[in-house]
Amino acid sequence: MEALLAESQLEDGRIPAALKEQVVIEHEPLIRYIVNRLAVRLPNHIDLDDLYSTGAIGLMDAIDKFDPSKGCKFKTYAEFRVKGAVLDQLRSLDWVPRSVRQKGRKLEAAYSDVEQRLGRAATEEEVADSLGLEIDKFHTMINQVRGISIVNLEEVRGTNSEGDKAGTFADVVEDVTAENPFSALKSRETKHVISDTINALPEKERLVVSLYYYEDLNMKEIGTILGITESRVCQIHTKATSRLSGKLRSLVDR
Repeated sequence: MEALLAESQLEDGRIPAALKEQVVIEHEPLIRYIVNRLAVRLPNHIDLDDLYSTGAIGLMDAIDKFDPSKGCKFKTYAEFRVKGAVLDQLRSLDWVPRSVRQKGRKLEAAYSDVEQRLGRAATEEEVADSLGLEIDKFHTMINQVRGISIVNLEEVRGTNSEGDKAGTFADVVEDVTAENPFSALKSRETKHVISDTINALPEKERLVVSLYYYEDLNMKEIGTILGITESRVCQIHTKATSRLSGKLRSLVDR
């Protein structure tokens, strides 16, 4: 595929329509795979056909912008562009109700507060107690907010001293050829926080995160491996991401 695209660019300076169609047909399973992976975290009212169409647009954009001289596999580049296009579409829809986002932030804050106070990973019972909830109500809350696992970086950025949004990440984008020392330091610090937080997770949460994000297994497959229900895996995943989000939020608010 890389050779075909490179040859077409050299001969015509553009990708012929027939080749574009061939690439789209060959990579249609990739689009469906990406959308279906994301779909397990989305509410039922999200139209997956719209996301498939958005993914196809992302693939077309990848075909036009792919540079074979970079030595990157087209499939790797296409996957990045398709997933980015779908995530951008989801963020623009704002498909999570405000009340659910508020519960998500409340859960993140509870995990952060309890763990800072205790100096260790908090148990379900401890977080539920801090929220004034019985354990079954706590599990209900987790199930309600589990869809907020596509992190909105604009929300993580926080607010300023006057309570206003502290700009967007686009505000700090500079020359892509030059490394900003402060950004590099902040990035390394963030990676350390994420790594330390994952290592400090309870064993089952750490295992779910590893299987889901590193081994690329879905919730049902993880449940089979751990001998628990898919619903329980979703709860464990939500608790883990809430801990991570709380840690990141406390980092940027410092």
